[in-house]
This record gives sequence, structure tokens and C-alpha cells, in this order.
Amino acid sequence: MSKKIVCAIERCMGCHTCELACAIAHSAGKELFAIVAAGEKPGYRIHVEHHGPQAIPLSCQHCEEAACALACPTGAVRRLAPGKPVLMDETKCIGCSMCVQACPFGVMAMRPTGKVAFKCDLCIERLAQGLRPACVSSCPTRALALEDEPQSNKEKRRAAVERLAAAHAAGVNESAEIPRRAESR
Repeated sequence: MSKKIVCAIERCMGCHTCELACAIAHSAGKELFAIVAAGEKPGYRIHVEHHGPQAIPLSCQHCEEAACALACPTGAVRRLAPGKPVLMDETKCIGCSMCVQACPFGVMAMRPTGKVAFKCDLCIERLAQGLRPACVSSCPTRALALEDEPQSNKEKRRAAVERLAAAHAAGVNESAEIPRRAESR
């Protein structure tokens, strides 16, 4: 079953805590002061972008047909099994950046050395310990969540049905705005 990080956009306040937590989780020292003292720059795998006043966190979508994996000439970017995350094997990466260019979400990057690409791995080490991804557990407004894709879709359908039922109860016929096929011909 595919898992991905989803965002309740209306809850995100753009604090970038998720970016910092991600960088710490993927560092050698695993603590902020250790990173600073060592001069390490681990990079973060989630990116908070702004569209007007709205902040929107973006991370790897672990696409079923992952363009990054298809573009990788060495197999460094791949999915280990169906329903599992798309992962990066840094030992196989030749630094060509084809995966970075292919990503339709712009969430892959090259390390500062330019020799290896990196991306979100859903914090697989944390998941193995029964923990949530660092970005999810650090979010102060609980805007981020790790969800099973089918469950997420079920919740979206439920919310859509609730909106339609509320509109119907209020006397608004949302389907009246959609032209019928016979009438539109």
C-alpha cells in the first residue's frame, strides 16, 4: 500500500520547521548543535513554497511511474517493491542529475558537492523504528501527515460528499452548474 506525506494546506503557517527537522534527521549528528559544530550541510527533502500568502510544503510524491527512476541511467533511483517508496542509492549515483531534471515536482536536488542526488525517503529509518517521518512529527500545526493513498482518497470522497450534501440541504444545486451532455450538444 503506497504511503505519502500529505498536507492540509489551510493549516500550514510556513514556519519551515519541517525543513529543519528533515535536515536534522538526515544528518550524521542527528542533533542541531552537532550539525552546526561539524559544519555539516545535510540538506532537506521537503520544501515549503509560497503562493501569495499561502505556504505549501512539497516533498517527493513517490510516483507510481516515477520519472526520476525512469531517467536514472544507473538504477540509483528505484522502488524496491510495489507500494514502497522511491529510494535513492547514493552508491550507484554518478551525479548526472537526470533524475533532478525529470522530477515533475522539483523536489529532488544535488548535494552541495554536485556529485550525488538526494530526495525524500519517507524517513525509512524512522518508520522502521515505529516513528513518523521527521517533517510530520515536527509540524506544530499538524498540517503534515503520512497517509495510505487509498485511505486519503476515501477521506477526500467523504469530504466531497459532505460538501455536496450540505449544498443540497442549503438549496444549492451544484449539479445545475454542470451542463448535461444532451443539452451541451
